[in-house]
Amino acid sequence: MPLNHFACANCGFWQLHFDPPECPVCTDVRNDLPEDGWRFLPEREVAASHDGSAREVAEGLWAFTTTPALGLGGTGWLLVREGGNVAFEAAPYYSPPMLDTLARLGGIAALAASHPHGYGALFQLQREFDPPVVAIHKDDLAYTKAFRVTAPYDETLELASGCTLYRVGGHYAGQAALHDAGGGRLFCGDMFKVDQDEAGRSTHVSSHKAFHRNIPLTHGELRHYRDVIAPLSFEALLTPFEYAPEIGRETALAVLDEALARPPQVRRYAL
Repeated sequence: MPLNHFACANCGFWQLHFDPPECPVCTDVRNDLPEDGWRFLPEREVAASHDGSAREVAEGLWAFTTTPALGLGGTGWLLVREGGNVAFEAAPYYSPPMLDTLARLGGIAALAASHPHGYGALFQLQREFDPPVVAIHKDDLAYTKAFRVTAPYDETLELASGCTLYRVGGHYAGQAALHDAGGGRLFCGDMFKVDQDEAGRSTHVSSHKAFHRNIPLTHGELRHYRDVIAPLSFEALLTPFEYAPEIGRETALAVLDEALARPPQVRRYAL
């Protein structure tokens, strides 16, 4: 088979491969294996069956989603900024109208993601806009075969003025959070899981090593989360799946403090 981009039908993770033998995200303890065996979708098949949309959820903050849902169904975030837009995480697939919207908003100057569950179709964004900065933490480079990382980093990396990546680890060794100082936002990856009602209001928040398997984080991992975000100011939290303007720094720290006060366990805290 020719070299092609393939999406895992179970989780949506993309690989550049001839014929993928398995999905490294699904075989990992943090995700579930497909009950009916492997099925990998070539890009042309995804393009023929998927569309998507873009919406501005706050001033200068855009969310890109794919329909129907592909895999875990994450959201691609775009910060529209003077001097160059910053994209963090990616939608599972970008249709031509979605890419047109990105171009109309000014394209992408810097591209990054928190960890493999948020990679989505990063390869499309790199291919379409060729941003000079494609940043992934060095500990997660093994998952980046579908695209080319131009800016691996150690503990922190400033993507643009006021937009800084911090390695938080925990859920994945190289998991990163993006702090948007000007917008008062923390793009936290899967550091937190936010439960929301049908109206999109946040109801509960939790923190996991593995969400599907209900595996808790260690106290050391939770303390590292706290050490990284305590100095940061933010009024809104964004995961690869949810926009939670109800959760700011004080609430996030309170959740971590509650978890540190007990033996390691998974607990969903009501807001």
